[in-house]
Amino acid sequence: MSNVSVYHETEAHAAHHPSAAERSDNLKFATWLYLASEVVIFAVLIATYVVFRLHNPEVVAQFHEGIQEWPGIWLVSINTFLLLSSSWAMVMGLRQIQLGNRQGLIRWISLTALLGTIFVILQYVEYTELSHKGITLYYNQDSTFTDYGMRFYAPTAFHGFHVIVGVLWALYVVFNARRGRYTATNYAGVEVFGLYWHFVDVVWIVLFTLIYLV
Repeated sequence: MSNVSVYHETEAHAAHHPSAAERSDNLKFATWLYLASEVVIFAVLIATYVVFRLHNPEVVAQFHEGIQEWPGIWLVSINTFLLLSSSWAMVMGLRQIQLGNRQGLIRWISLTALLGTIFVILQYVEYTELSHKGITLYYNQDSTFTDYGMRFYAPTAFHGFHVIVGVLWALYVVFNARRGRYTATNYAGVEVFGLYWHFVDVVWIVLFTLIYLV
């Protein structure tokens, strides 16, 4: 085989097998597209809540009065702090693998998964308390919040589902890290997870502000 043939075969092989940087860029682009679709879904859920709120201010006012007691707004505030802390832990984990510290990545992403798990548990506690106040998904003619329940649970529970997915994803990142699949020059999988987790965090800030504070 001539040198020219070998050269052309090498070029063809390179054309069909993108570099690590190209694969990373493609993966990030696909993730951004996915997150864009999620933005649309959350926007619809949030808009539905806003419309209901504008037409039923007295119901929302009663909800705000009801959550002023413990655990209410305090529990949700603690949960918000935990989720913000989990994003910080994720950033620290990414920083560690960029420095070539695989064990540091494992520790910080494990912390991210732990904080996310606590968030979901406390959200369940919140839902239990709210159900005692009559805020449920099912119809209850004796409750002021009969129509409010669906508007409240749809965006918050959908977000909670995303947190659960994020926790499982974090554990998958930890699993891959233990197997040595990430290095100081190959950490696209961690970056993509970080994009998703930051998205979940930002959405919660919007929900927390709109539903609980404003």
